[in-house]
Amino acid sequence: MANNTKGRRDFMGMALGGFTALGGIGALYAMKRSWDPLPSVKAAGFTTIDLAPAQDNVLITEKWRGKPIFILKQSKKMMSKVSDETKKRLIEINGAHYMVAVGLCTHLGCIPGYDPTDESFLCACHGGMYDATAEVTKAPPPRGLDIPPFKIEGTKLVLGETGPEYEQMLADGTTMPV
Repeated sequence: MANNTKGRRDFMGMALGGFTALGGIGALYAMKRSWDPLPSVKAAGFTTIDLAPAQDNVLITEKWRGKPIFILKQSKKMMSKVSDETKKRLIEINGAHYMVAVGLCTHLGCIPGYDPTDESFLCACHGGMYDATAEVTKAPPPRGLDIPPFKIEGTKLVLGETGPEYEQMLADGTTMPV
């Protein structure tokens, strides 16, 4: 009978050790998963937008990292009003020019509205205005709308990646890092 008790104790000890090991592995796995970014955060890192169907003077609003992104294809009429200095703010894809900007006013972070008849943005908070290239035309905004990091792949714009065109804008001082 003493032998049988010892065998039962050995079995219970091994069973308890096995369950403890499985619990430890489960806890480590749960801890590792809590450190990983959420799928929604991973997906928010890059946003790809196909600009082939874009129409002249029609504002496209996308979302990137929880911020509105304004994309506006410039018409020939709009381009005739743009100076060479302001043209540096525009992105050229297959001969077409696009204004791409974070849709938050640089004054207090309000979302400006676009008026296609005036080809301008108006921030209703304090009356700041931007033209169709996102440059300030009426204060109080201290600078034009910020340009998000981007990379061009054919007719697609990848927001969140840094391509040579964006690097050039940073080097020229056309935009600030977002």
